[in-house]
Amino acid sequence: MVLDELKDHQNTIQLVIDQLTGDIETACEMMTTTLKSGNKVLFAGNGGSAADAQHLAAELTGRFVKERQALPGIALTVDTSALTAIANDYHYDRVFSRQVEAFARPGDLFIGISTSGNSQGILNAFETATKLGCKTLGLSGRDGGKMNGLCNLNIVIPSNATARIQEMHILIGHIMCQAVDDLFD
Repeated sequence: MVLDELKDHQNTIQLVIDQLTGDIETACEMMTTTLKSGNKVLFAGNGGSAADAQHLAAELTGRFVKERQALPGIALTVDTSALTAIANDYHYDRVFSRQVEAFARPGDLFIGISTSGNSQGILNAFETATKLGCKTLGLSGRDGGKMNGLCNLNIVIPSNATARIQEMHILIGHIMCQAVDDLFD
C-alpha cells in the first residue's frame, strides 16, 4: 500500500513535469510581478484547499526559505467572523467574493484553489476579482471545471485523485514561493 501510494504520487509529479512546467513558470511570473509592483496576493479555497491558501499566504508574510522582507499575502479563509457573517447574511457562495470586493485592488493577484474547479464560492471570487482588475490564477484538478473559463491561468493537475491534486497544489505553491525568494532580498 505504501509503495503504491508513493508510486502514484511519483507518476502524478511526472505528468506535472511533462504537461505543466510552462504554466508553473507563468504562475511564478504572475506572483513575482504582482509583488514586485507593490500589489498583494489573495488566496482562497475550501477544506484542504483552505489550508493550502493559509499556508501559502503565511509563506509570503513570514518567510519561505530565506530571510527577506515581509510580503502581502492574505488568506481569505481565516476570519471566522467575516466568513460566518457573510455566509449568514448573503450565502456561503459569497464568502470569498465579498472579501475580494473589500480587499482587492487593480493589479493584485487572486489565487483560487479548488480540486474540482467547480466550487461556487471560488468561481464567484474569480468573477469579482476580474471585475476589479485583478490577475487571476487557478489551481484545480480533474478537467479544470468551470474555473477554466474564469481565470487568466488555470493550472489543472492531470489527476482525478483529490490527494494527488492537493499534493501538487502545495508543491506548485512552494515553487512559486521559491521564485519570490529568488527575487526579493
